[in-house]
Amino acid sequence: MSFMRFFGGRTGAAAPEAPPLEAETEAVRRIVTRLETLPPEKARLLAGMAYVLARAANADMRISDVETQAIEDELVSSGLDQSQAVLVAEMAKLQERTAGGTSDYLVTREFREASTPEQRLAVLRACYHVTAADAAITSMESATLDEIANELEIEREQSAAVRAEFADLISARFGFRPAE
Repeated sequence: MSFMRFFGGRTGAAAPEAPPLEAETEAVRRIVTRLETLPPEKARLLAGMAYVLARAANADMRISDVETQAIEDELVSSGLDQSQAVLVAEMAKLQERTAGGTSDYLVTREFREASTPEQRLAVLRACYHVTAADAAITSMESATLDEIANELEIEREQSAAVRAEFADLISARFGFRPAE
């Protein structure tokens, strides 16, 4: 299911006000400026999504080419054209590599506050797709996926259901992937 379907806002509830520009993290602001053709709320959500996907991909301290392609594919399926997806993915990867640890929680929290439960679940599933792109999810990636699920406040049962979809790819080995 496409993440973009949920941009219409919450059904049956008032949509949350977008956080003021001053409250946005620097990482999200840089990506949002590249998405000026989209409504600001959509751009903010896509920027947050891209950053969270890059965070998942970088859990093992490297973002492989297949993980990058998976990030781009997720962004395209969410409504960006291919050139925008490539640009946003590259910017998110750069932000994750340079601001990573300090921005991870802040960006994920901002995404949580601006998104619906369905959008958050879709992003968690997309994070699993990204980390599984190279046919295995390491223990480091698995731990990061658990952190992301907790920070997005996804219910345990929902998180476990998504995890079960990828159970055959979750590796028991600890540590980094071997260099390609």
